[in-house]
Amino acid sequence: MSNRPNALMQTGVAPSHTLPTRAGVGLKPEHFQEILATQPDIGFFEVHAENYMVAGGPFHHYLTRIRERYALSMHGVGLSIGADAPLDLDHLNALRQVLDRYQPQSFSEHLAWSTHGPTFLNDLLPLPYNTATLQRVCDHIDQVQTYLRRRMLLENPATYVEFAASTWSEATFLSEVVRRTGCGLLLDVNNVFVSSVNHQRDAQAVIRALPLAQVGEIHLAGFARAQDGHGDLLLIDSHGAPVAQAVWELYAVTLGLTGPVATLLERDNDIPAWPVLLAEAGLAEKQLCEATGQRQKNRQRSPEEVHA
Repeated sequence: MSNRPNALMQTGVAPSHTLPTRAGVGLKPEHFQEILATQPDIGFFEVHAENYMVAGGPFHHYLTRIRERYALSMHGVGLSIGADAPLDLDHLNALRQVLDRYQPQSFSEHLAWSTHGPTFLNDLLPLPYNTATLQRVCDHIDQVQTYLRRRMLLENPATYVEFAASTWSEATFLSEVVRRTGCGLLLDVNNVFVSSVNHQRDAQAVIRALPLAQVGEIHLAGFARAQDGHGDLLLIDSHGAPVAQAVWELYAVTLGLTGPVATLLERDNDIPAWPVLLAEAGLAEKQLCEATGQRQKNRQRSPEEVHA
């Protein structure tokens, strides 16, 4: 393993996150007015940075008002961290302006690529996990964290294919990226479940192999069922359905390993009425409270009792 110093350490950026350890939801324009009118008891909101890379307009109007009352997580979908090309400096600059404007408690991006030359593909595409990809991803994350002067969280992807060129497991790859760059992990539990089913792996084992001490946020979402070319089950990370029971169960296992972590309910398609989304966030809030209570009990017990 390399002893490569990461840019986060070199620039002195504080590697801390201050999202409340509660449940949050993705902020959608359908819910702007109702949120301001009712001021719900919710931990935080998350927005996609690219939706706010303009000077003004109604999105900024509402987010400014909501940001006055709530914590904020900013989630990028267009940096193309894994692309085999330099980062887009115009995009990076626009991102910095949005982050400076709203000062979110957390910023995250995907372990994926979406650009090829001048072409932008509206998708988050998978990477081969090998040494060349590792070096490129780490270089890009160092550049992002140095330019933004903040720590980023890197999200594990949902994948449908794997590369013969991969020489690392995804968990080992992510662990090494985190170690080399000082970035944190955005642990998408639904993505772990989807990828594990698609590639016939043990989802709990995958969770345990990740750098759990560096998890700064958790995502939960719904998936869709399809079939691959051989007629086998294929799960799609659709963000268009309630969280499945199997994902809730994996989330409970995850919290048992990480302790309580700020958790986002994602819904980007077939968006329900606000009370429905708020109720689903309440299910995550309940599990977070249970995890907090269990952790407090463990602190009061002896090490022998905890591991008995």
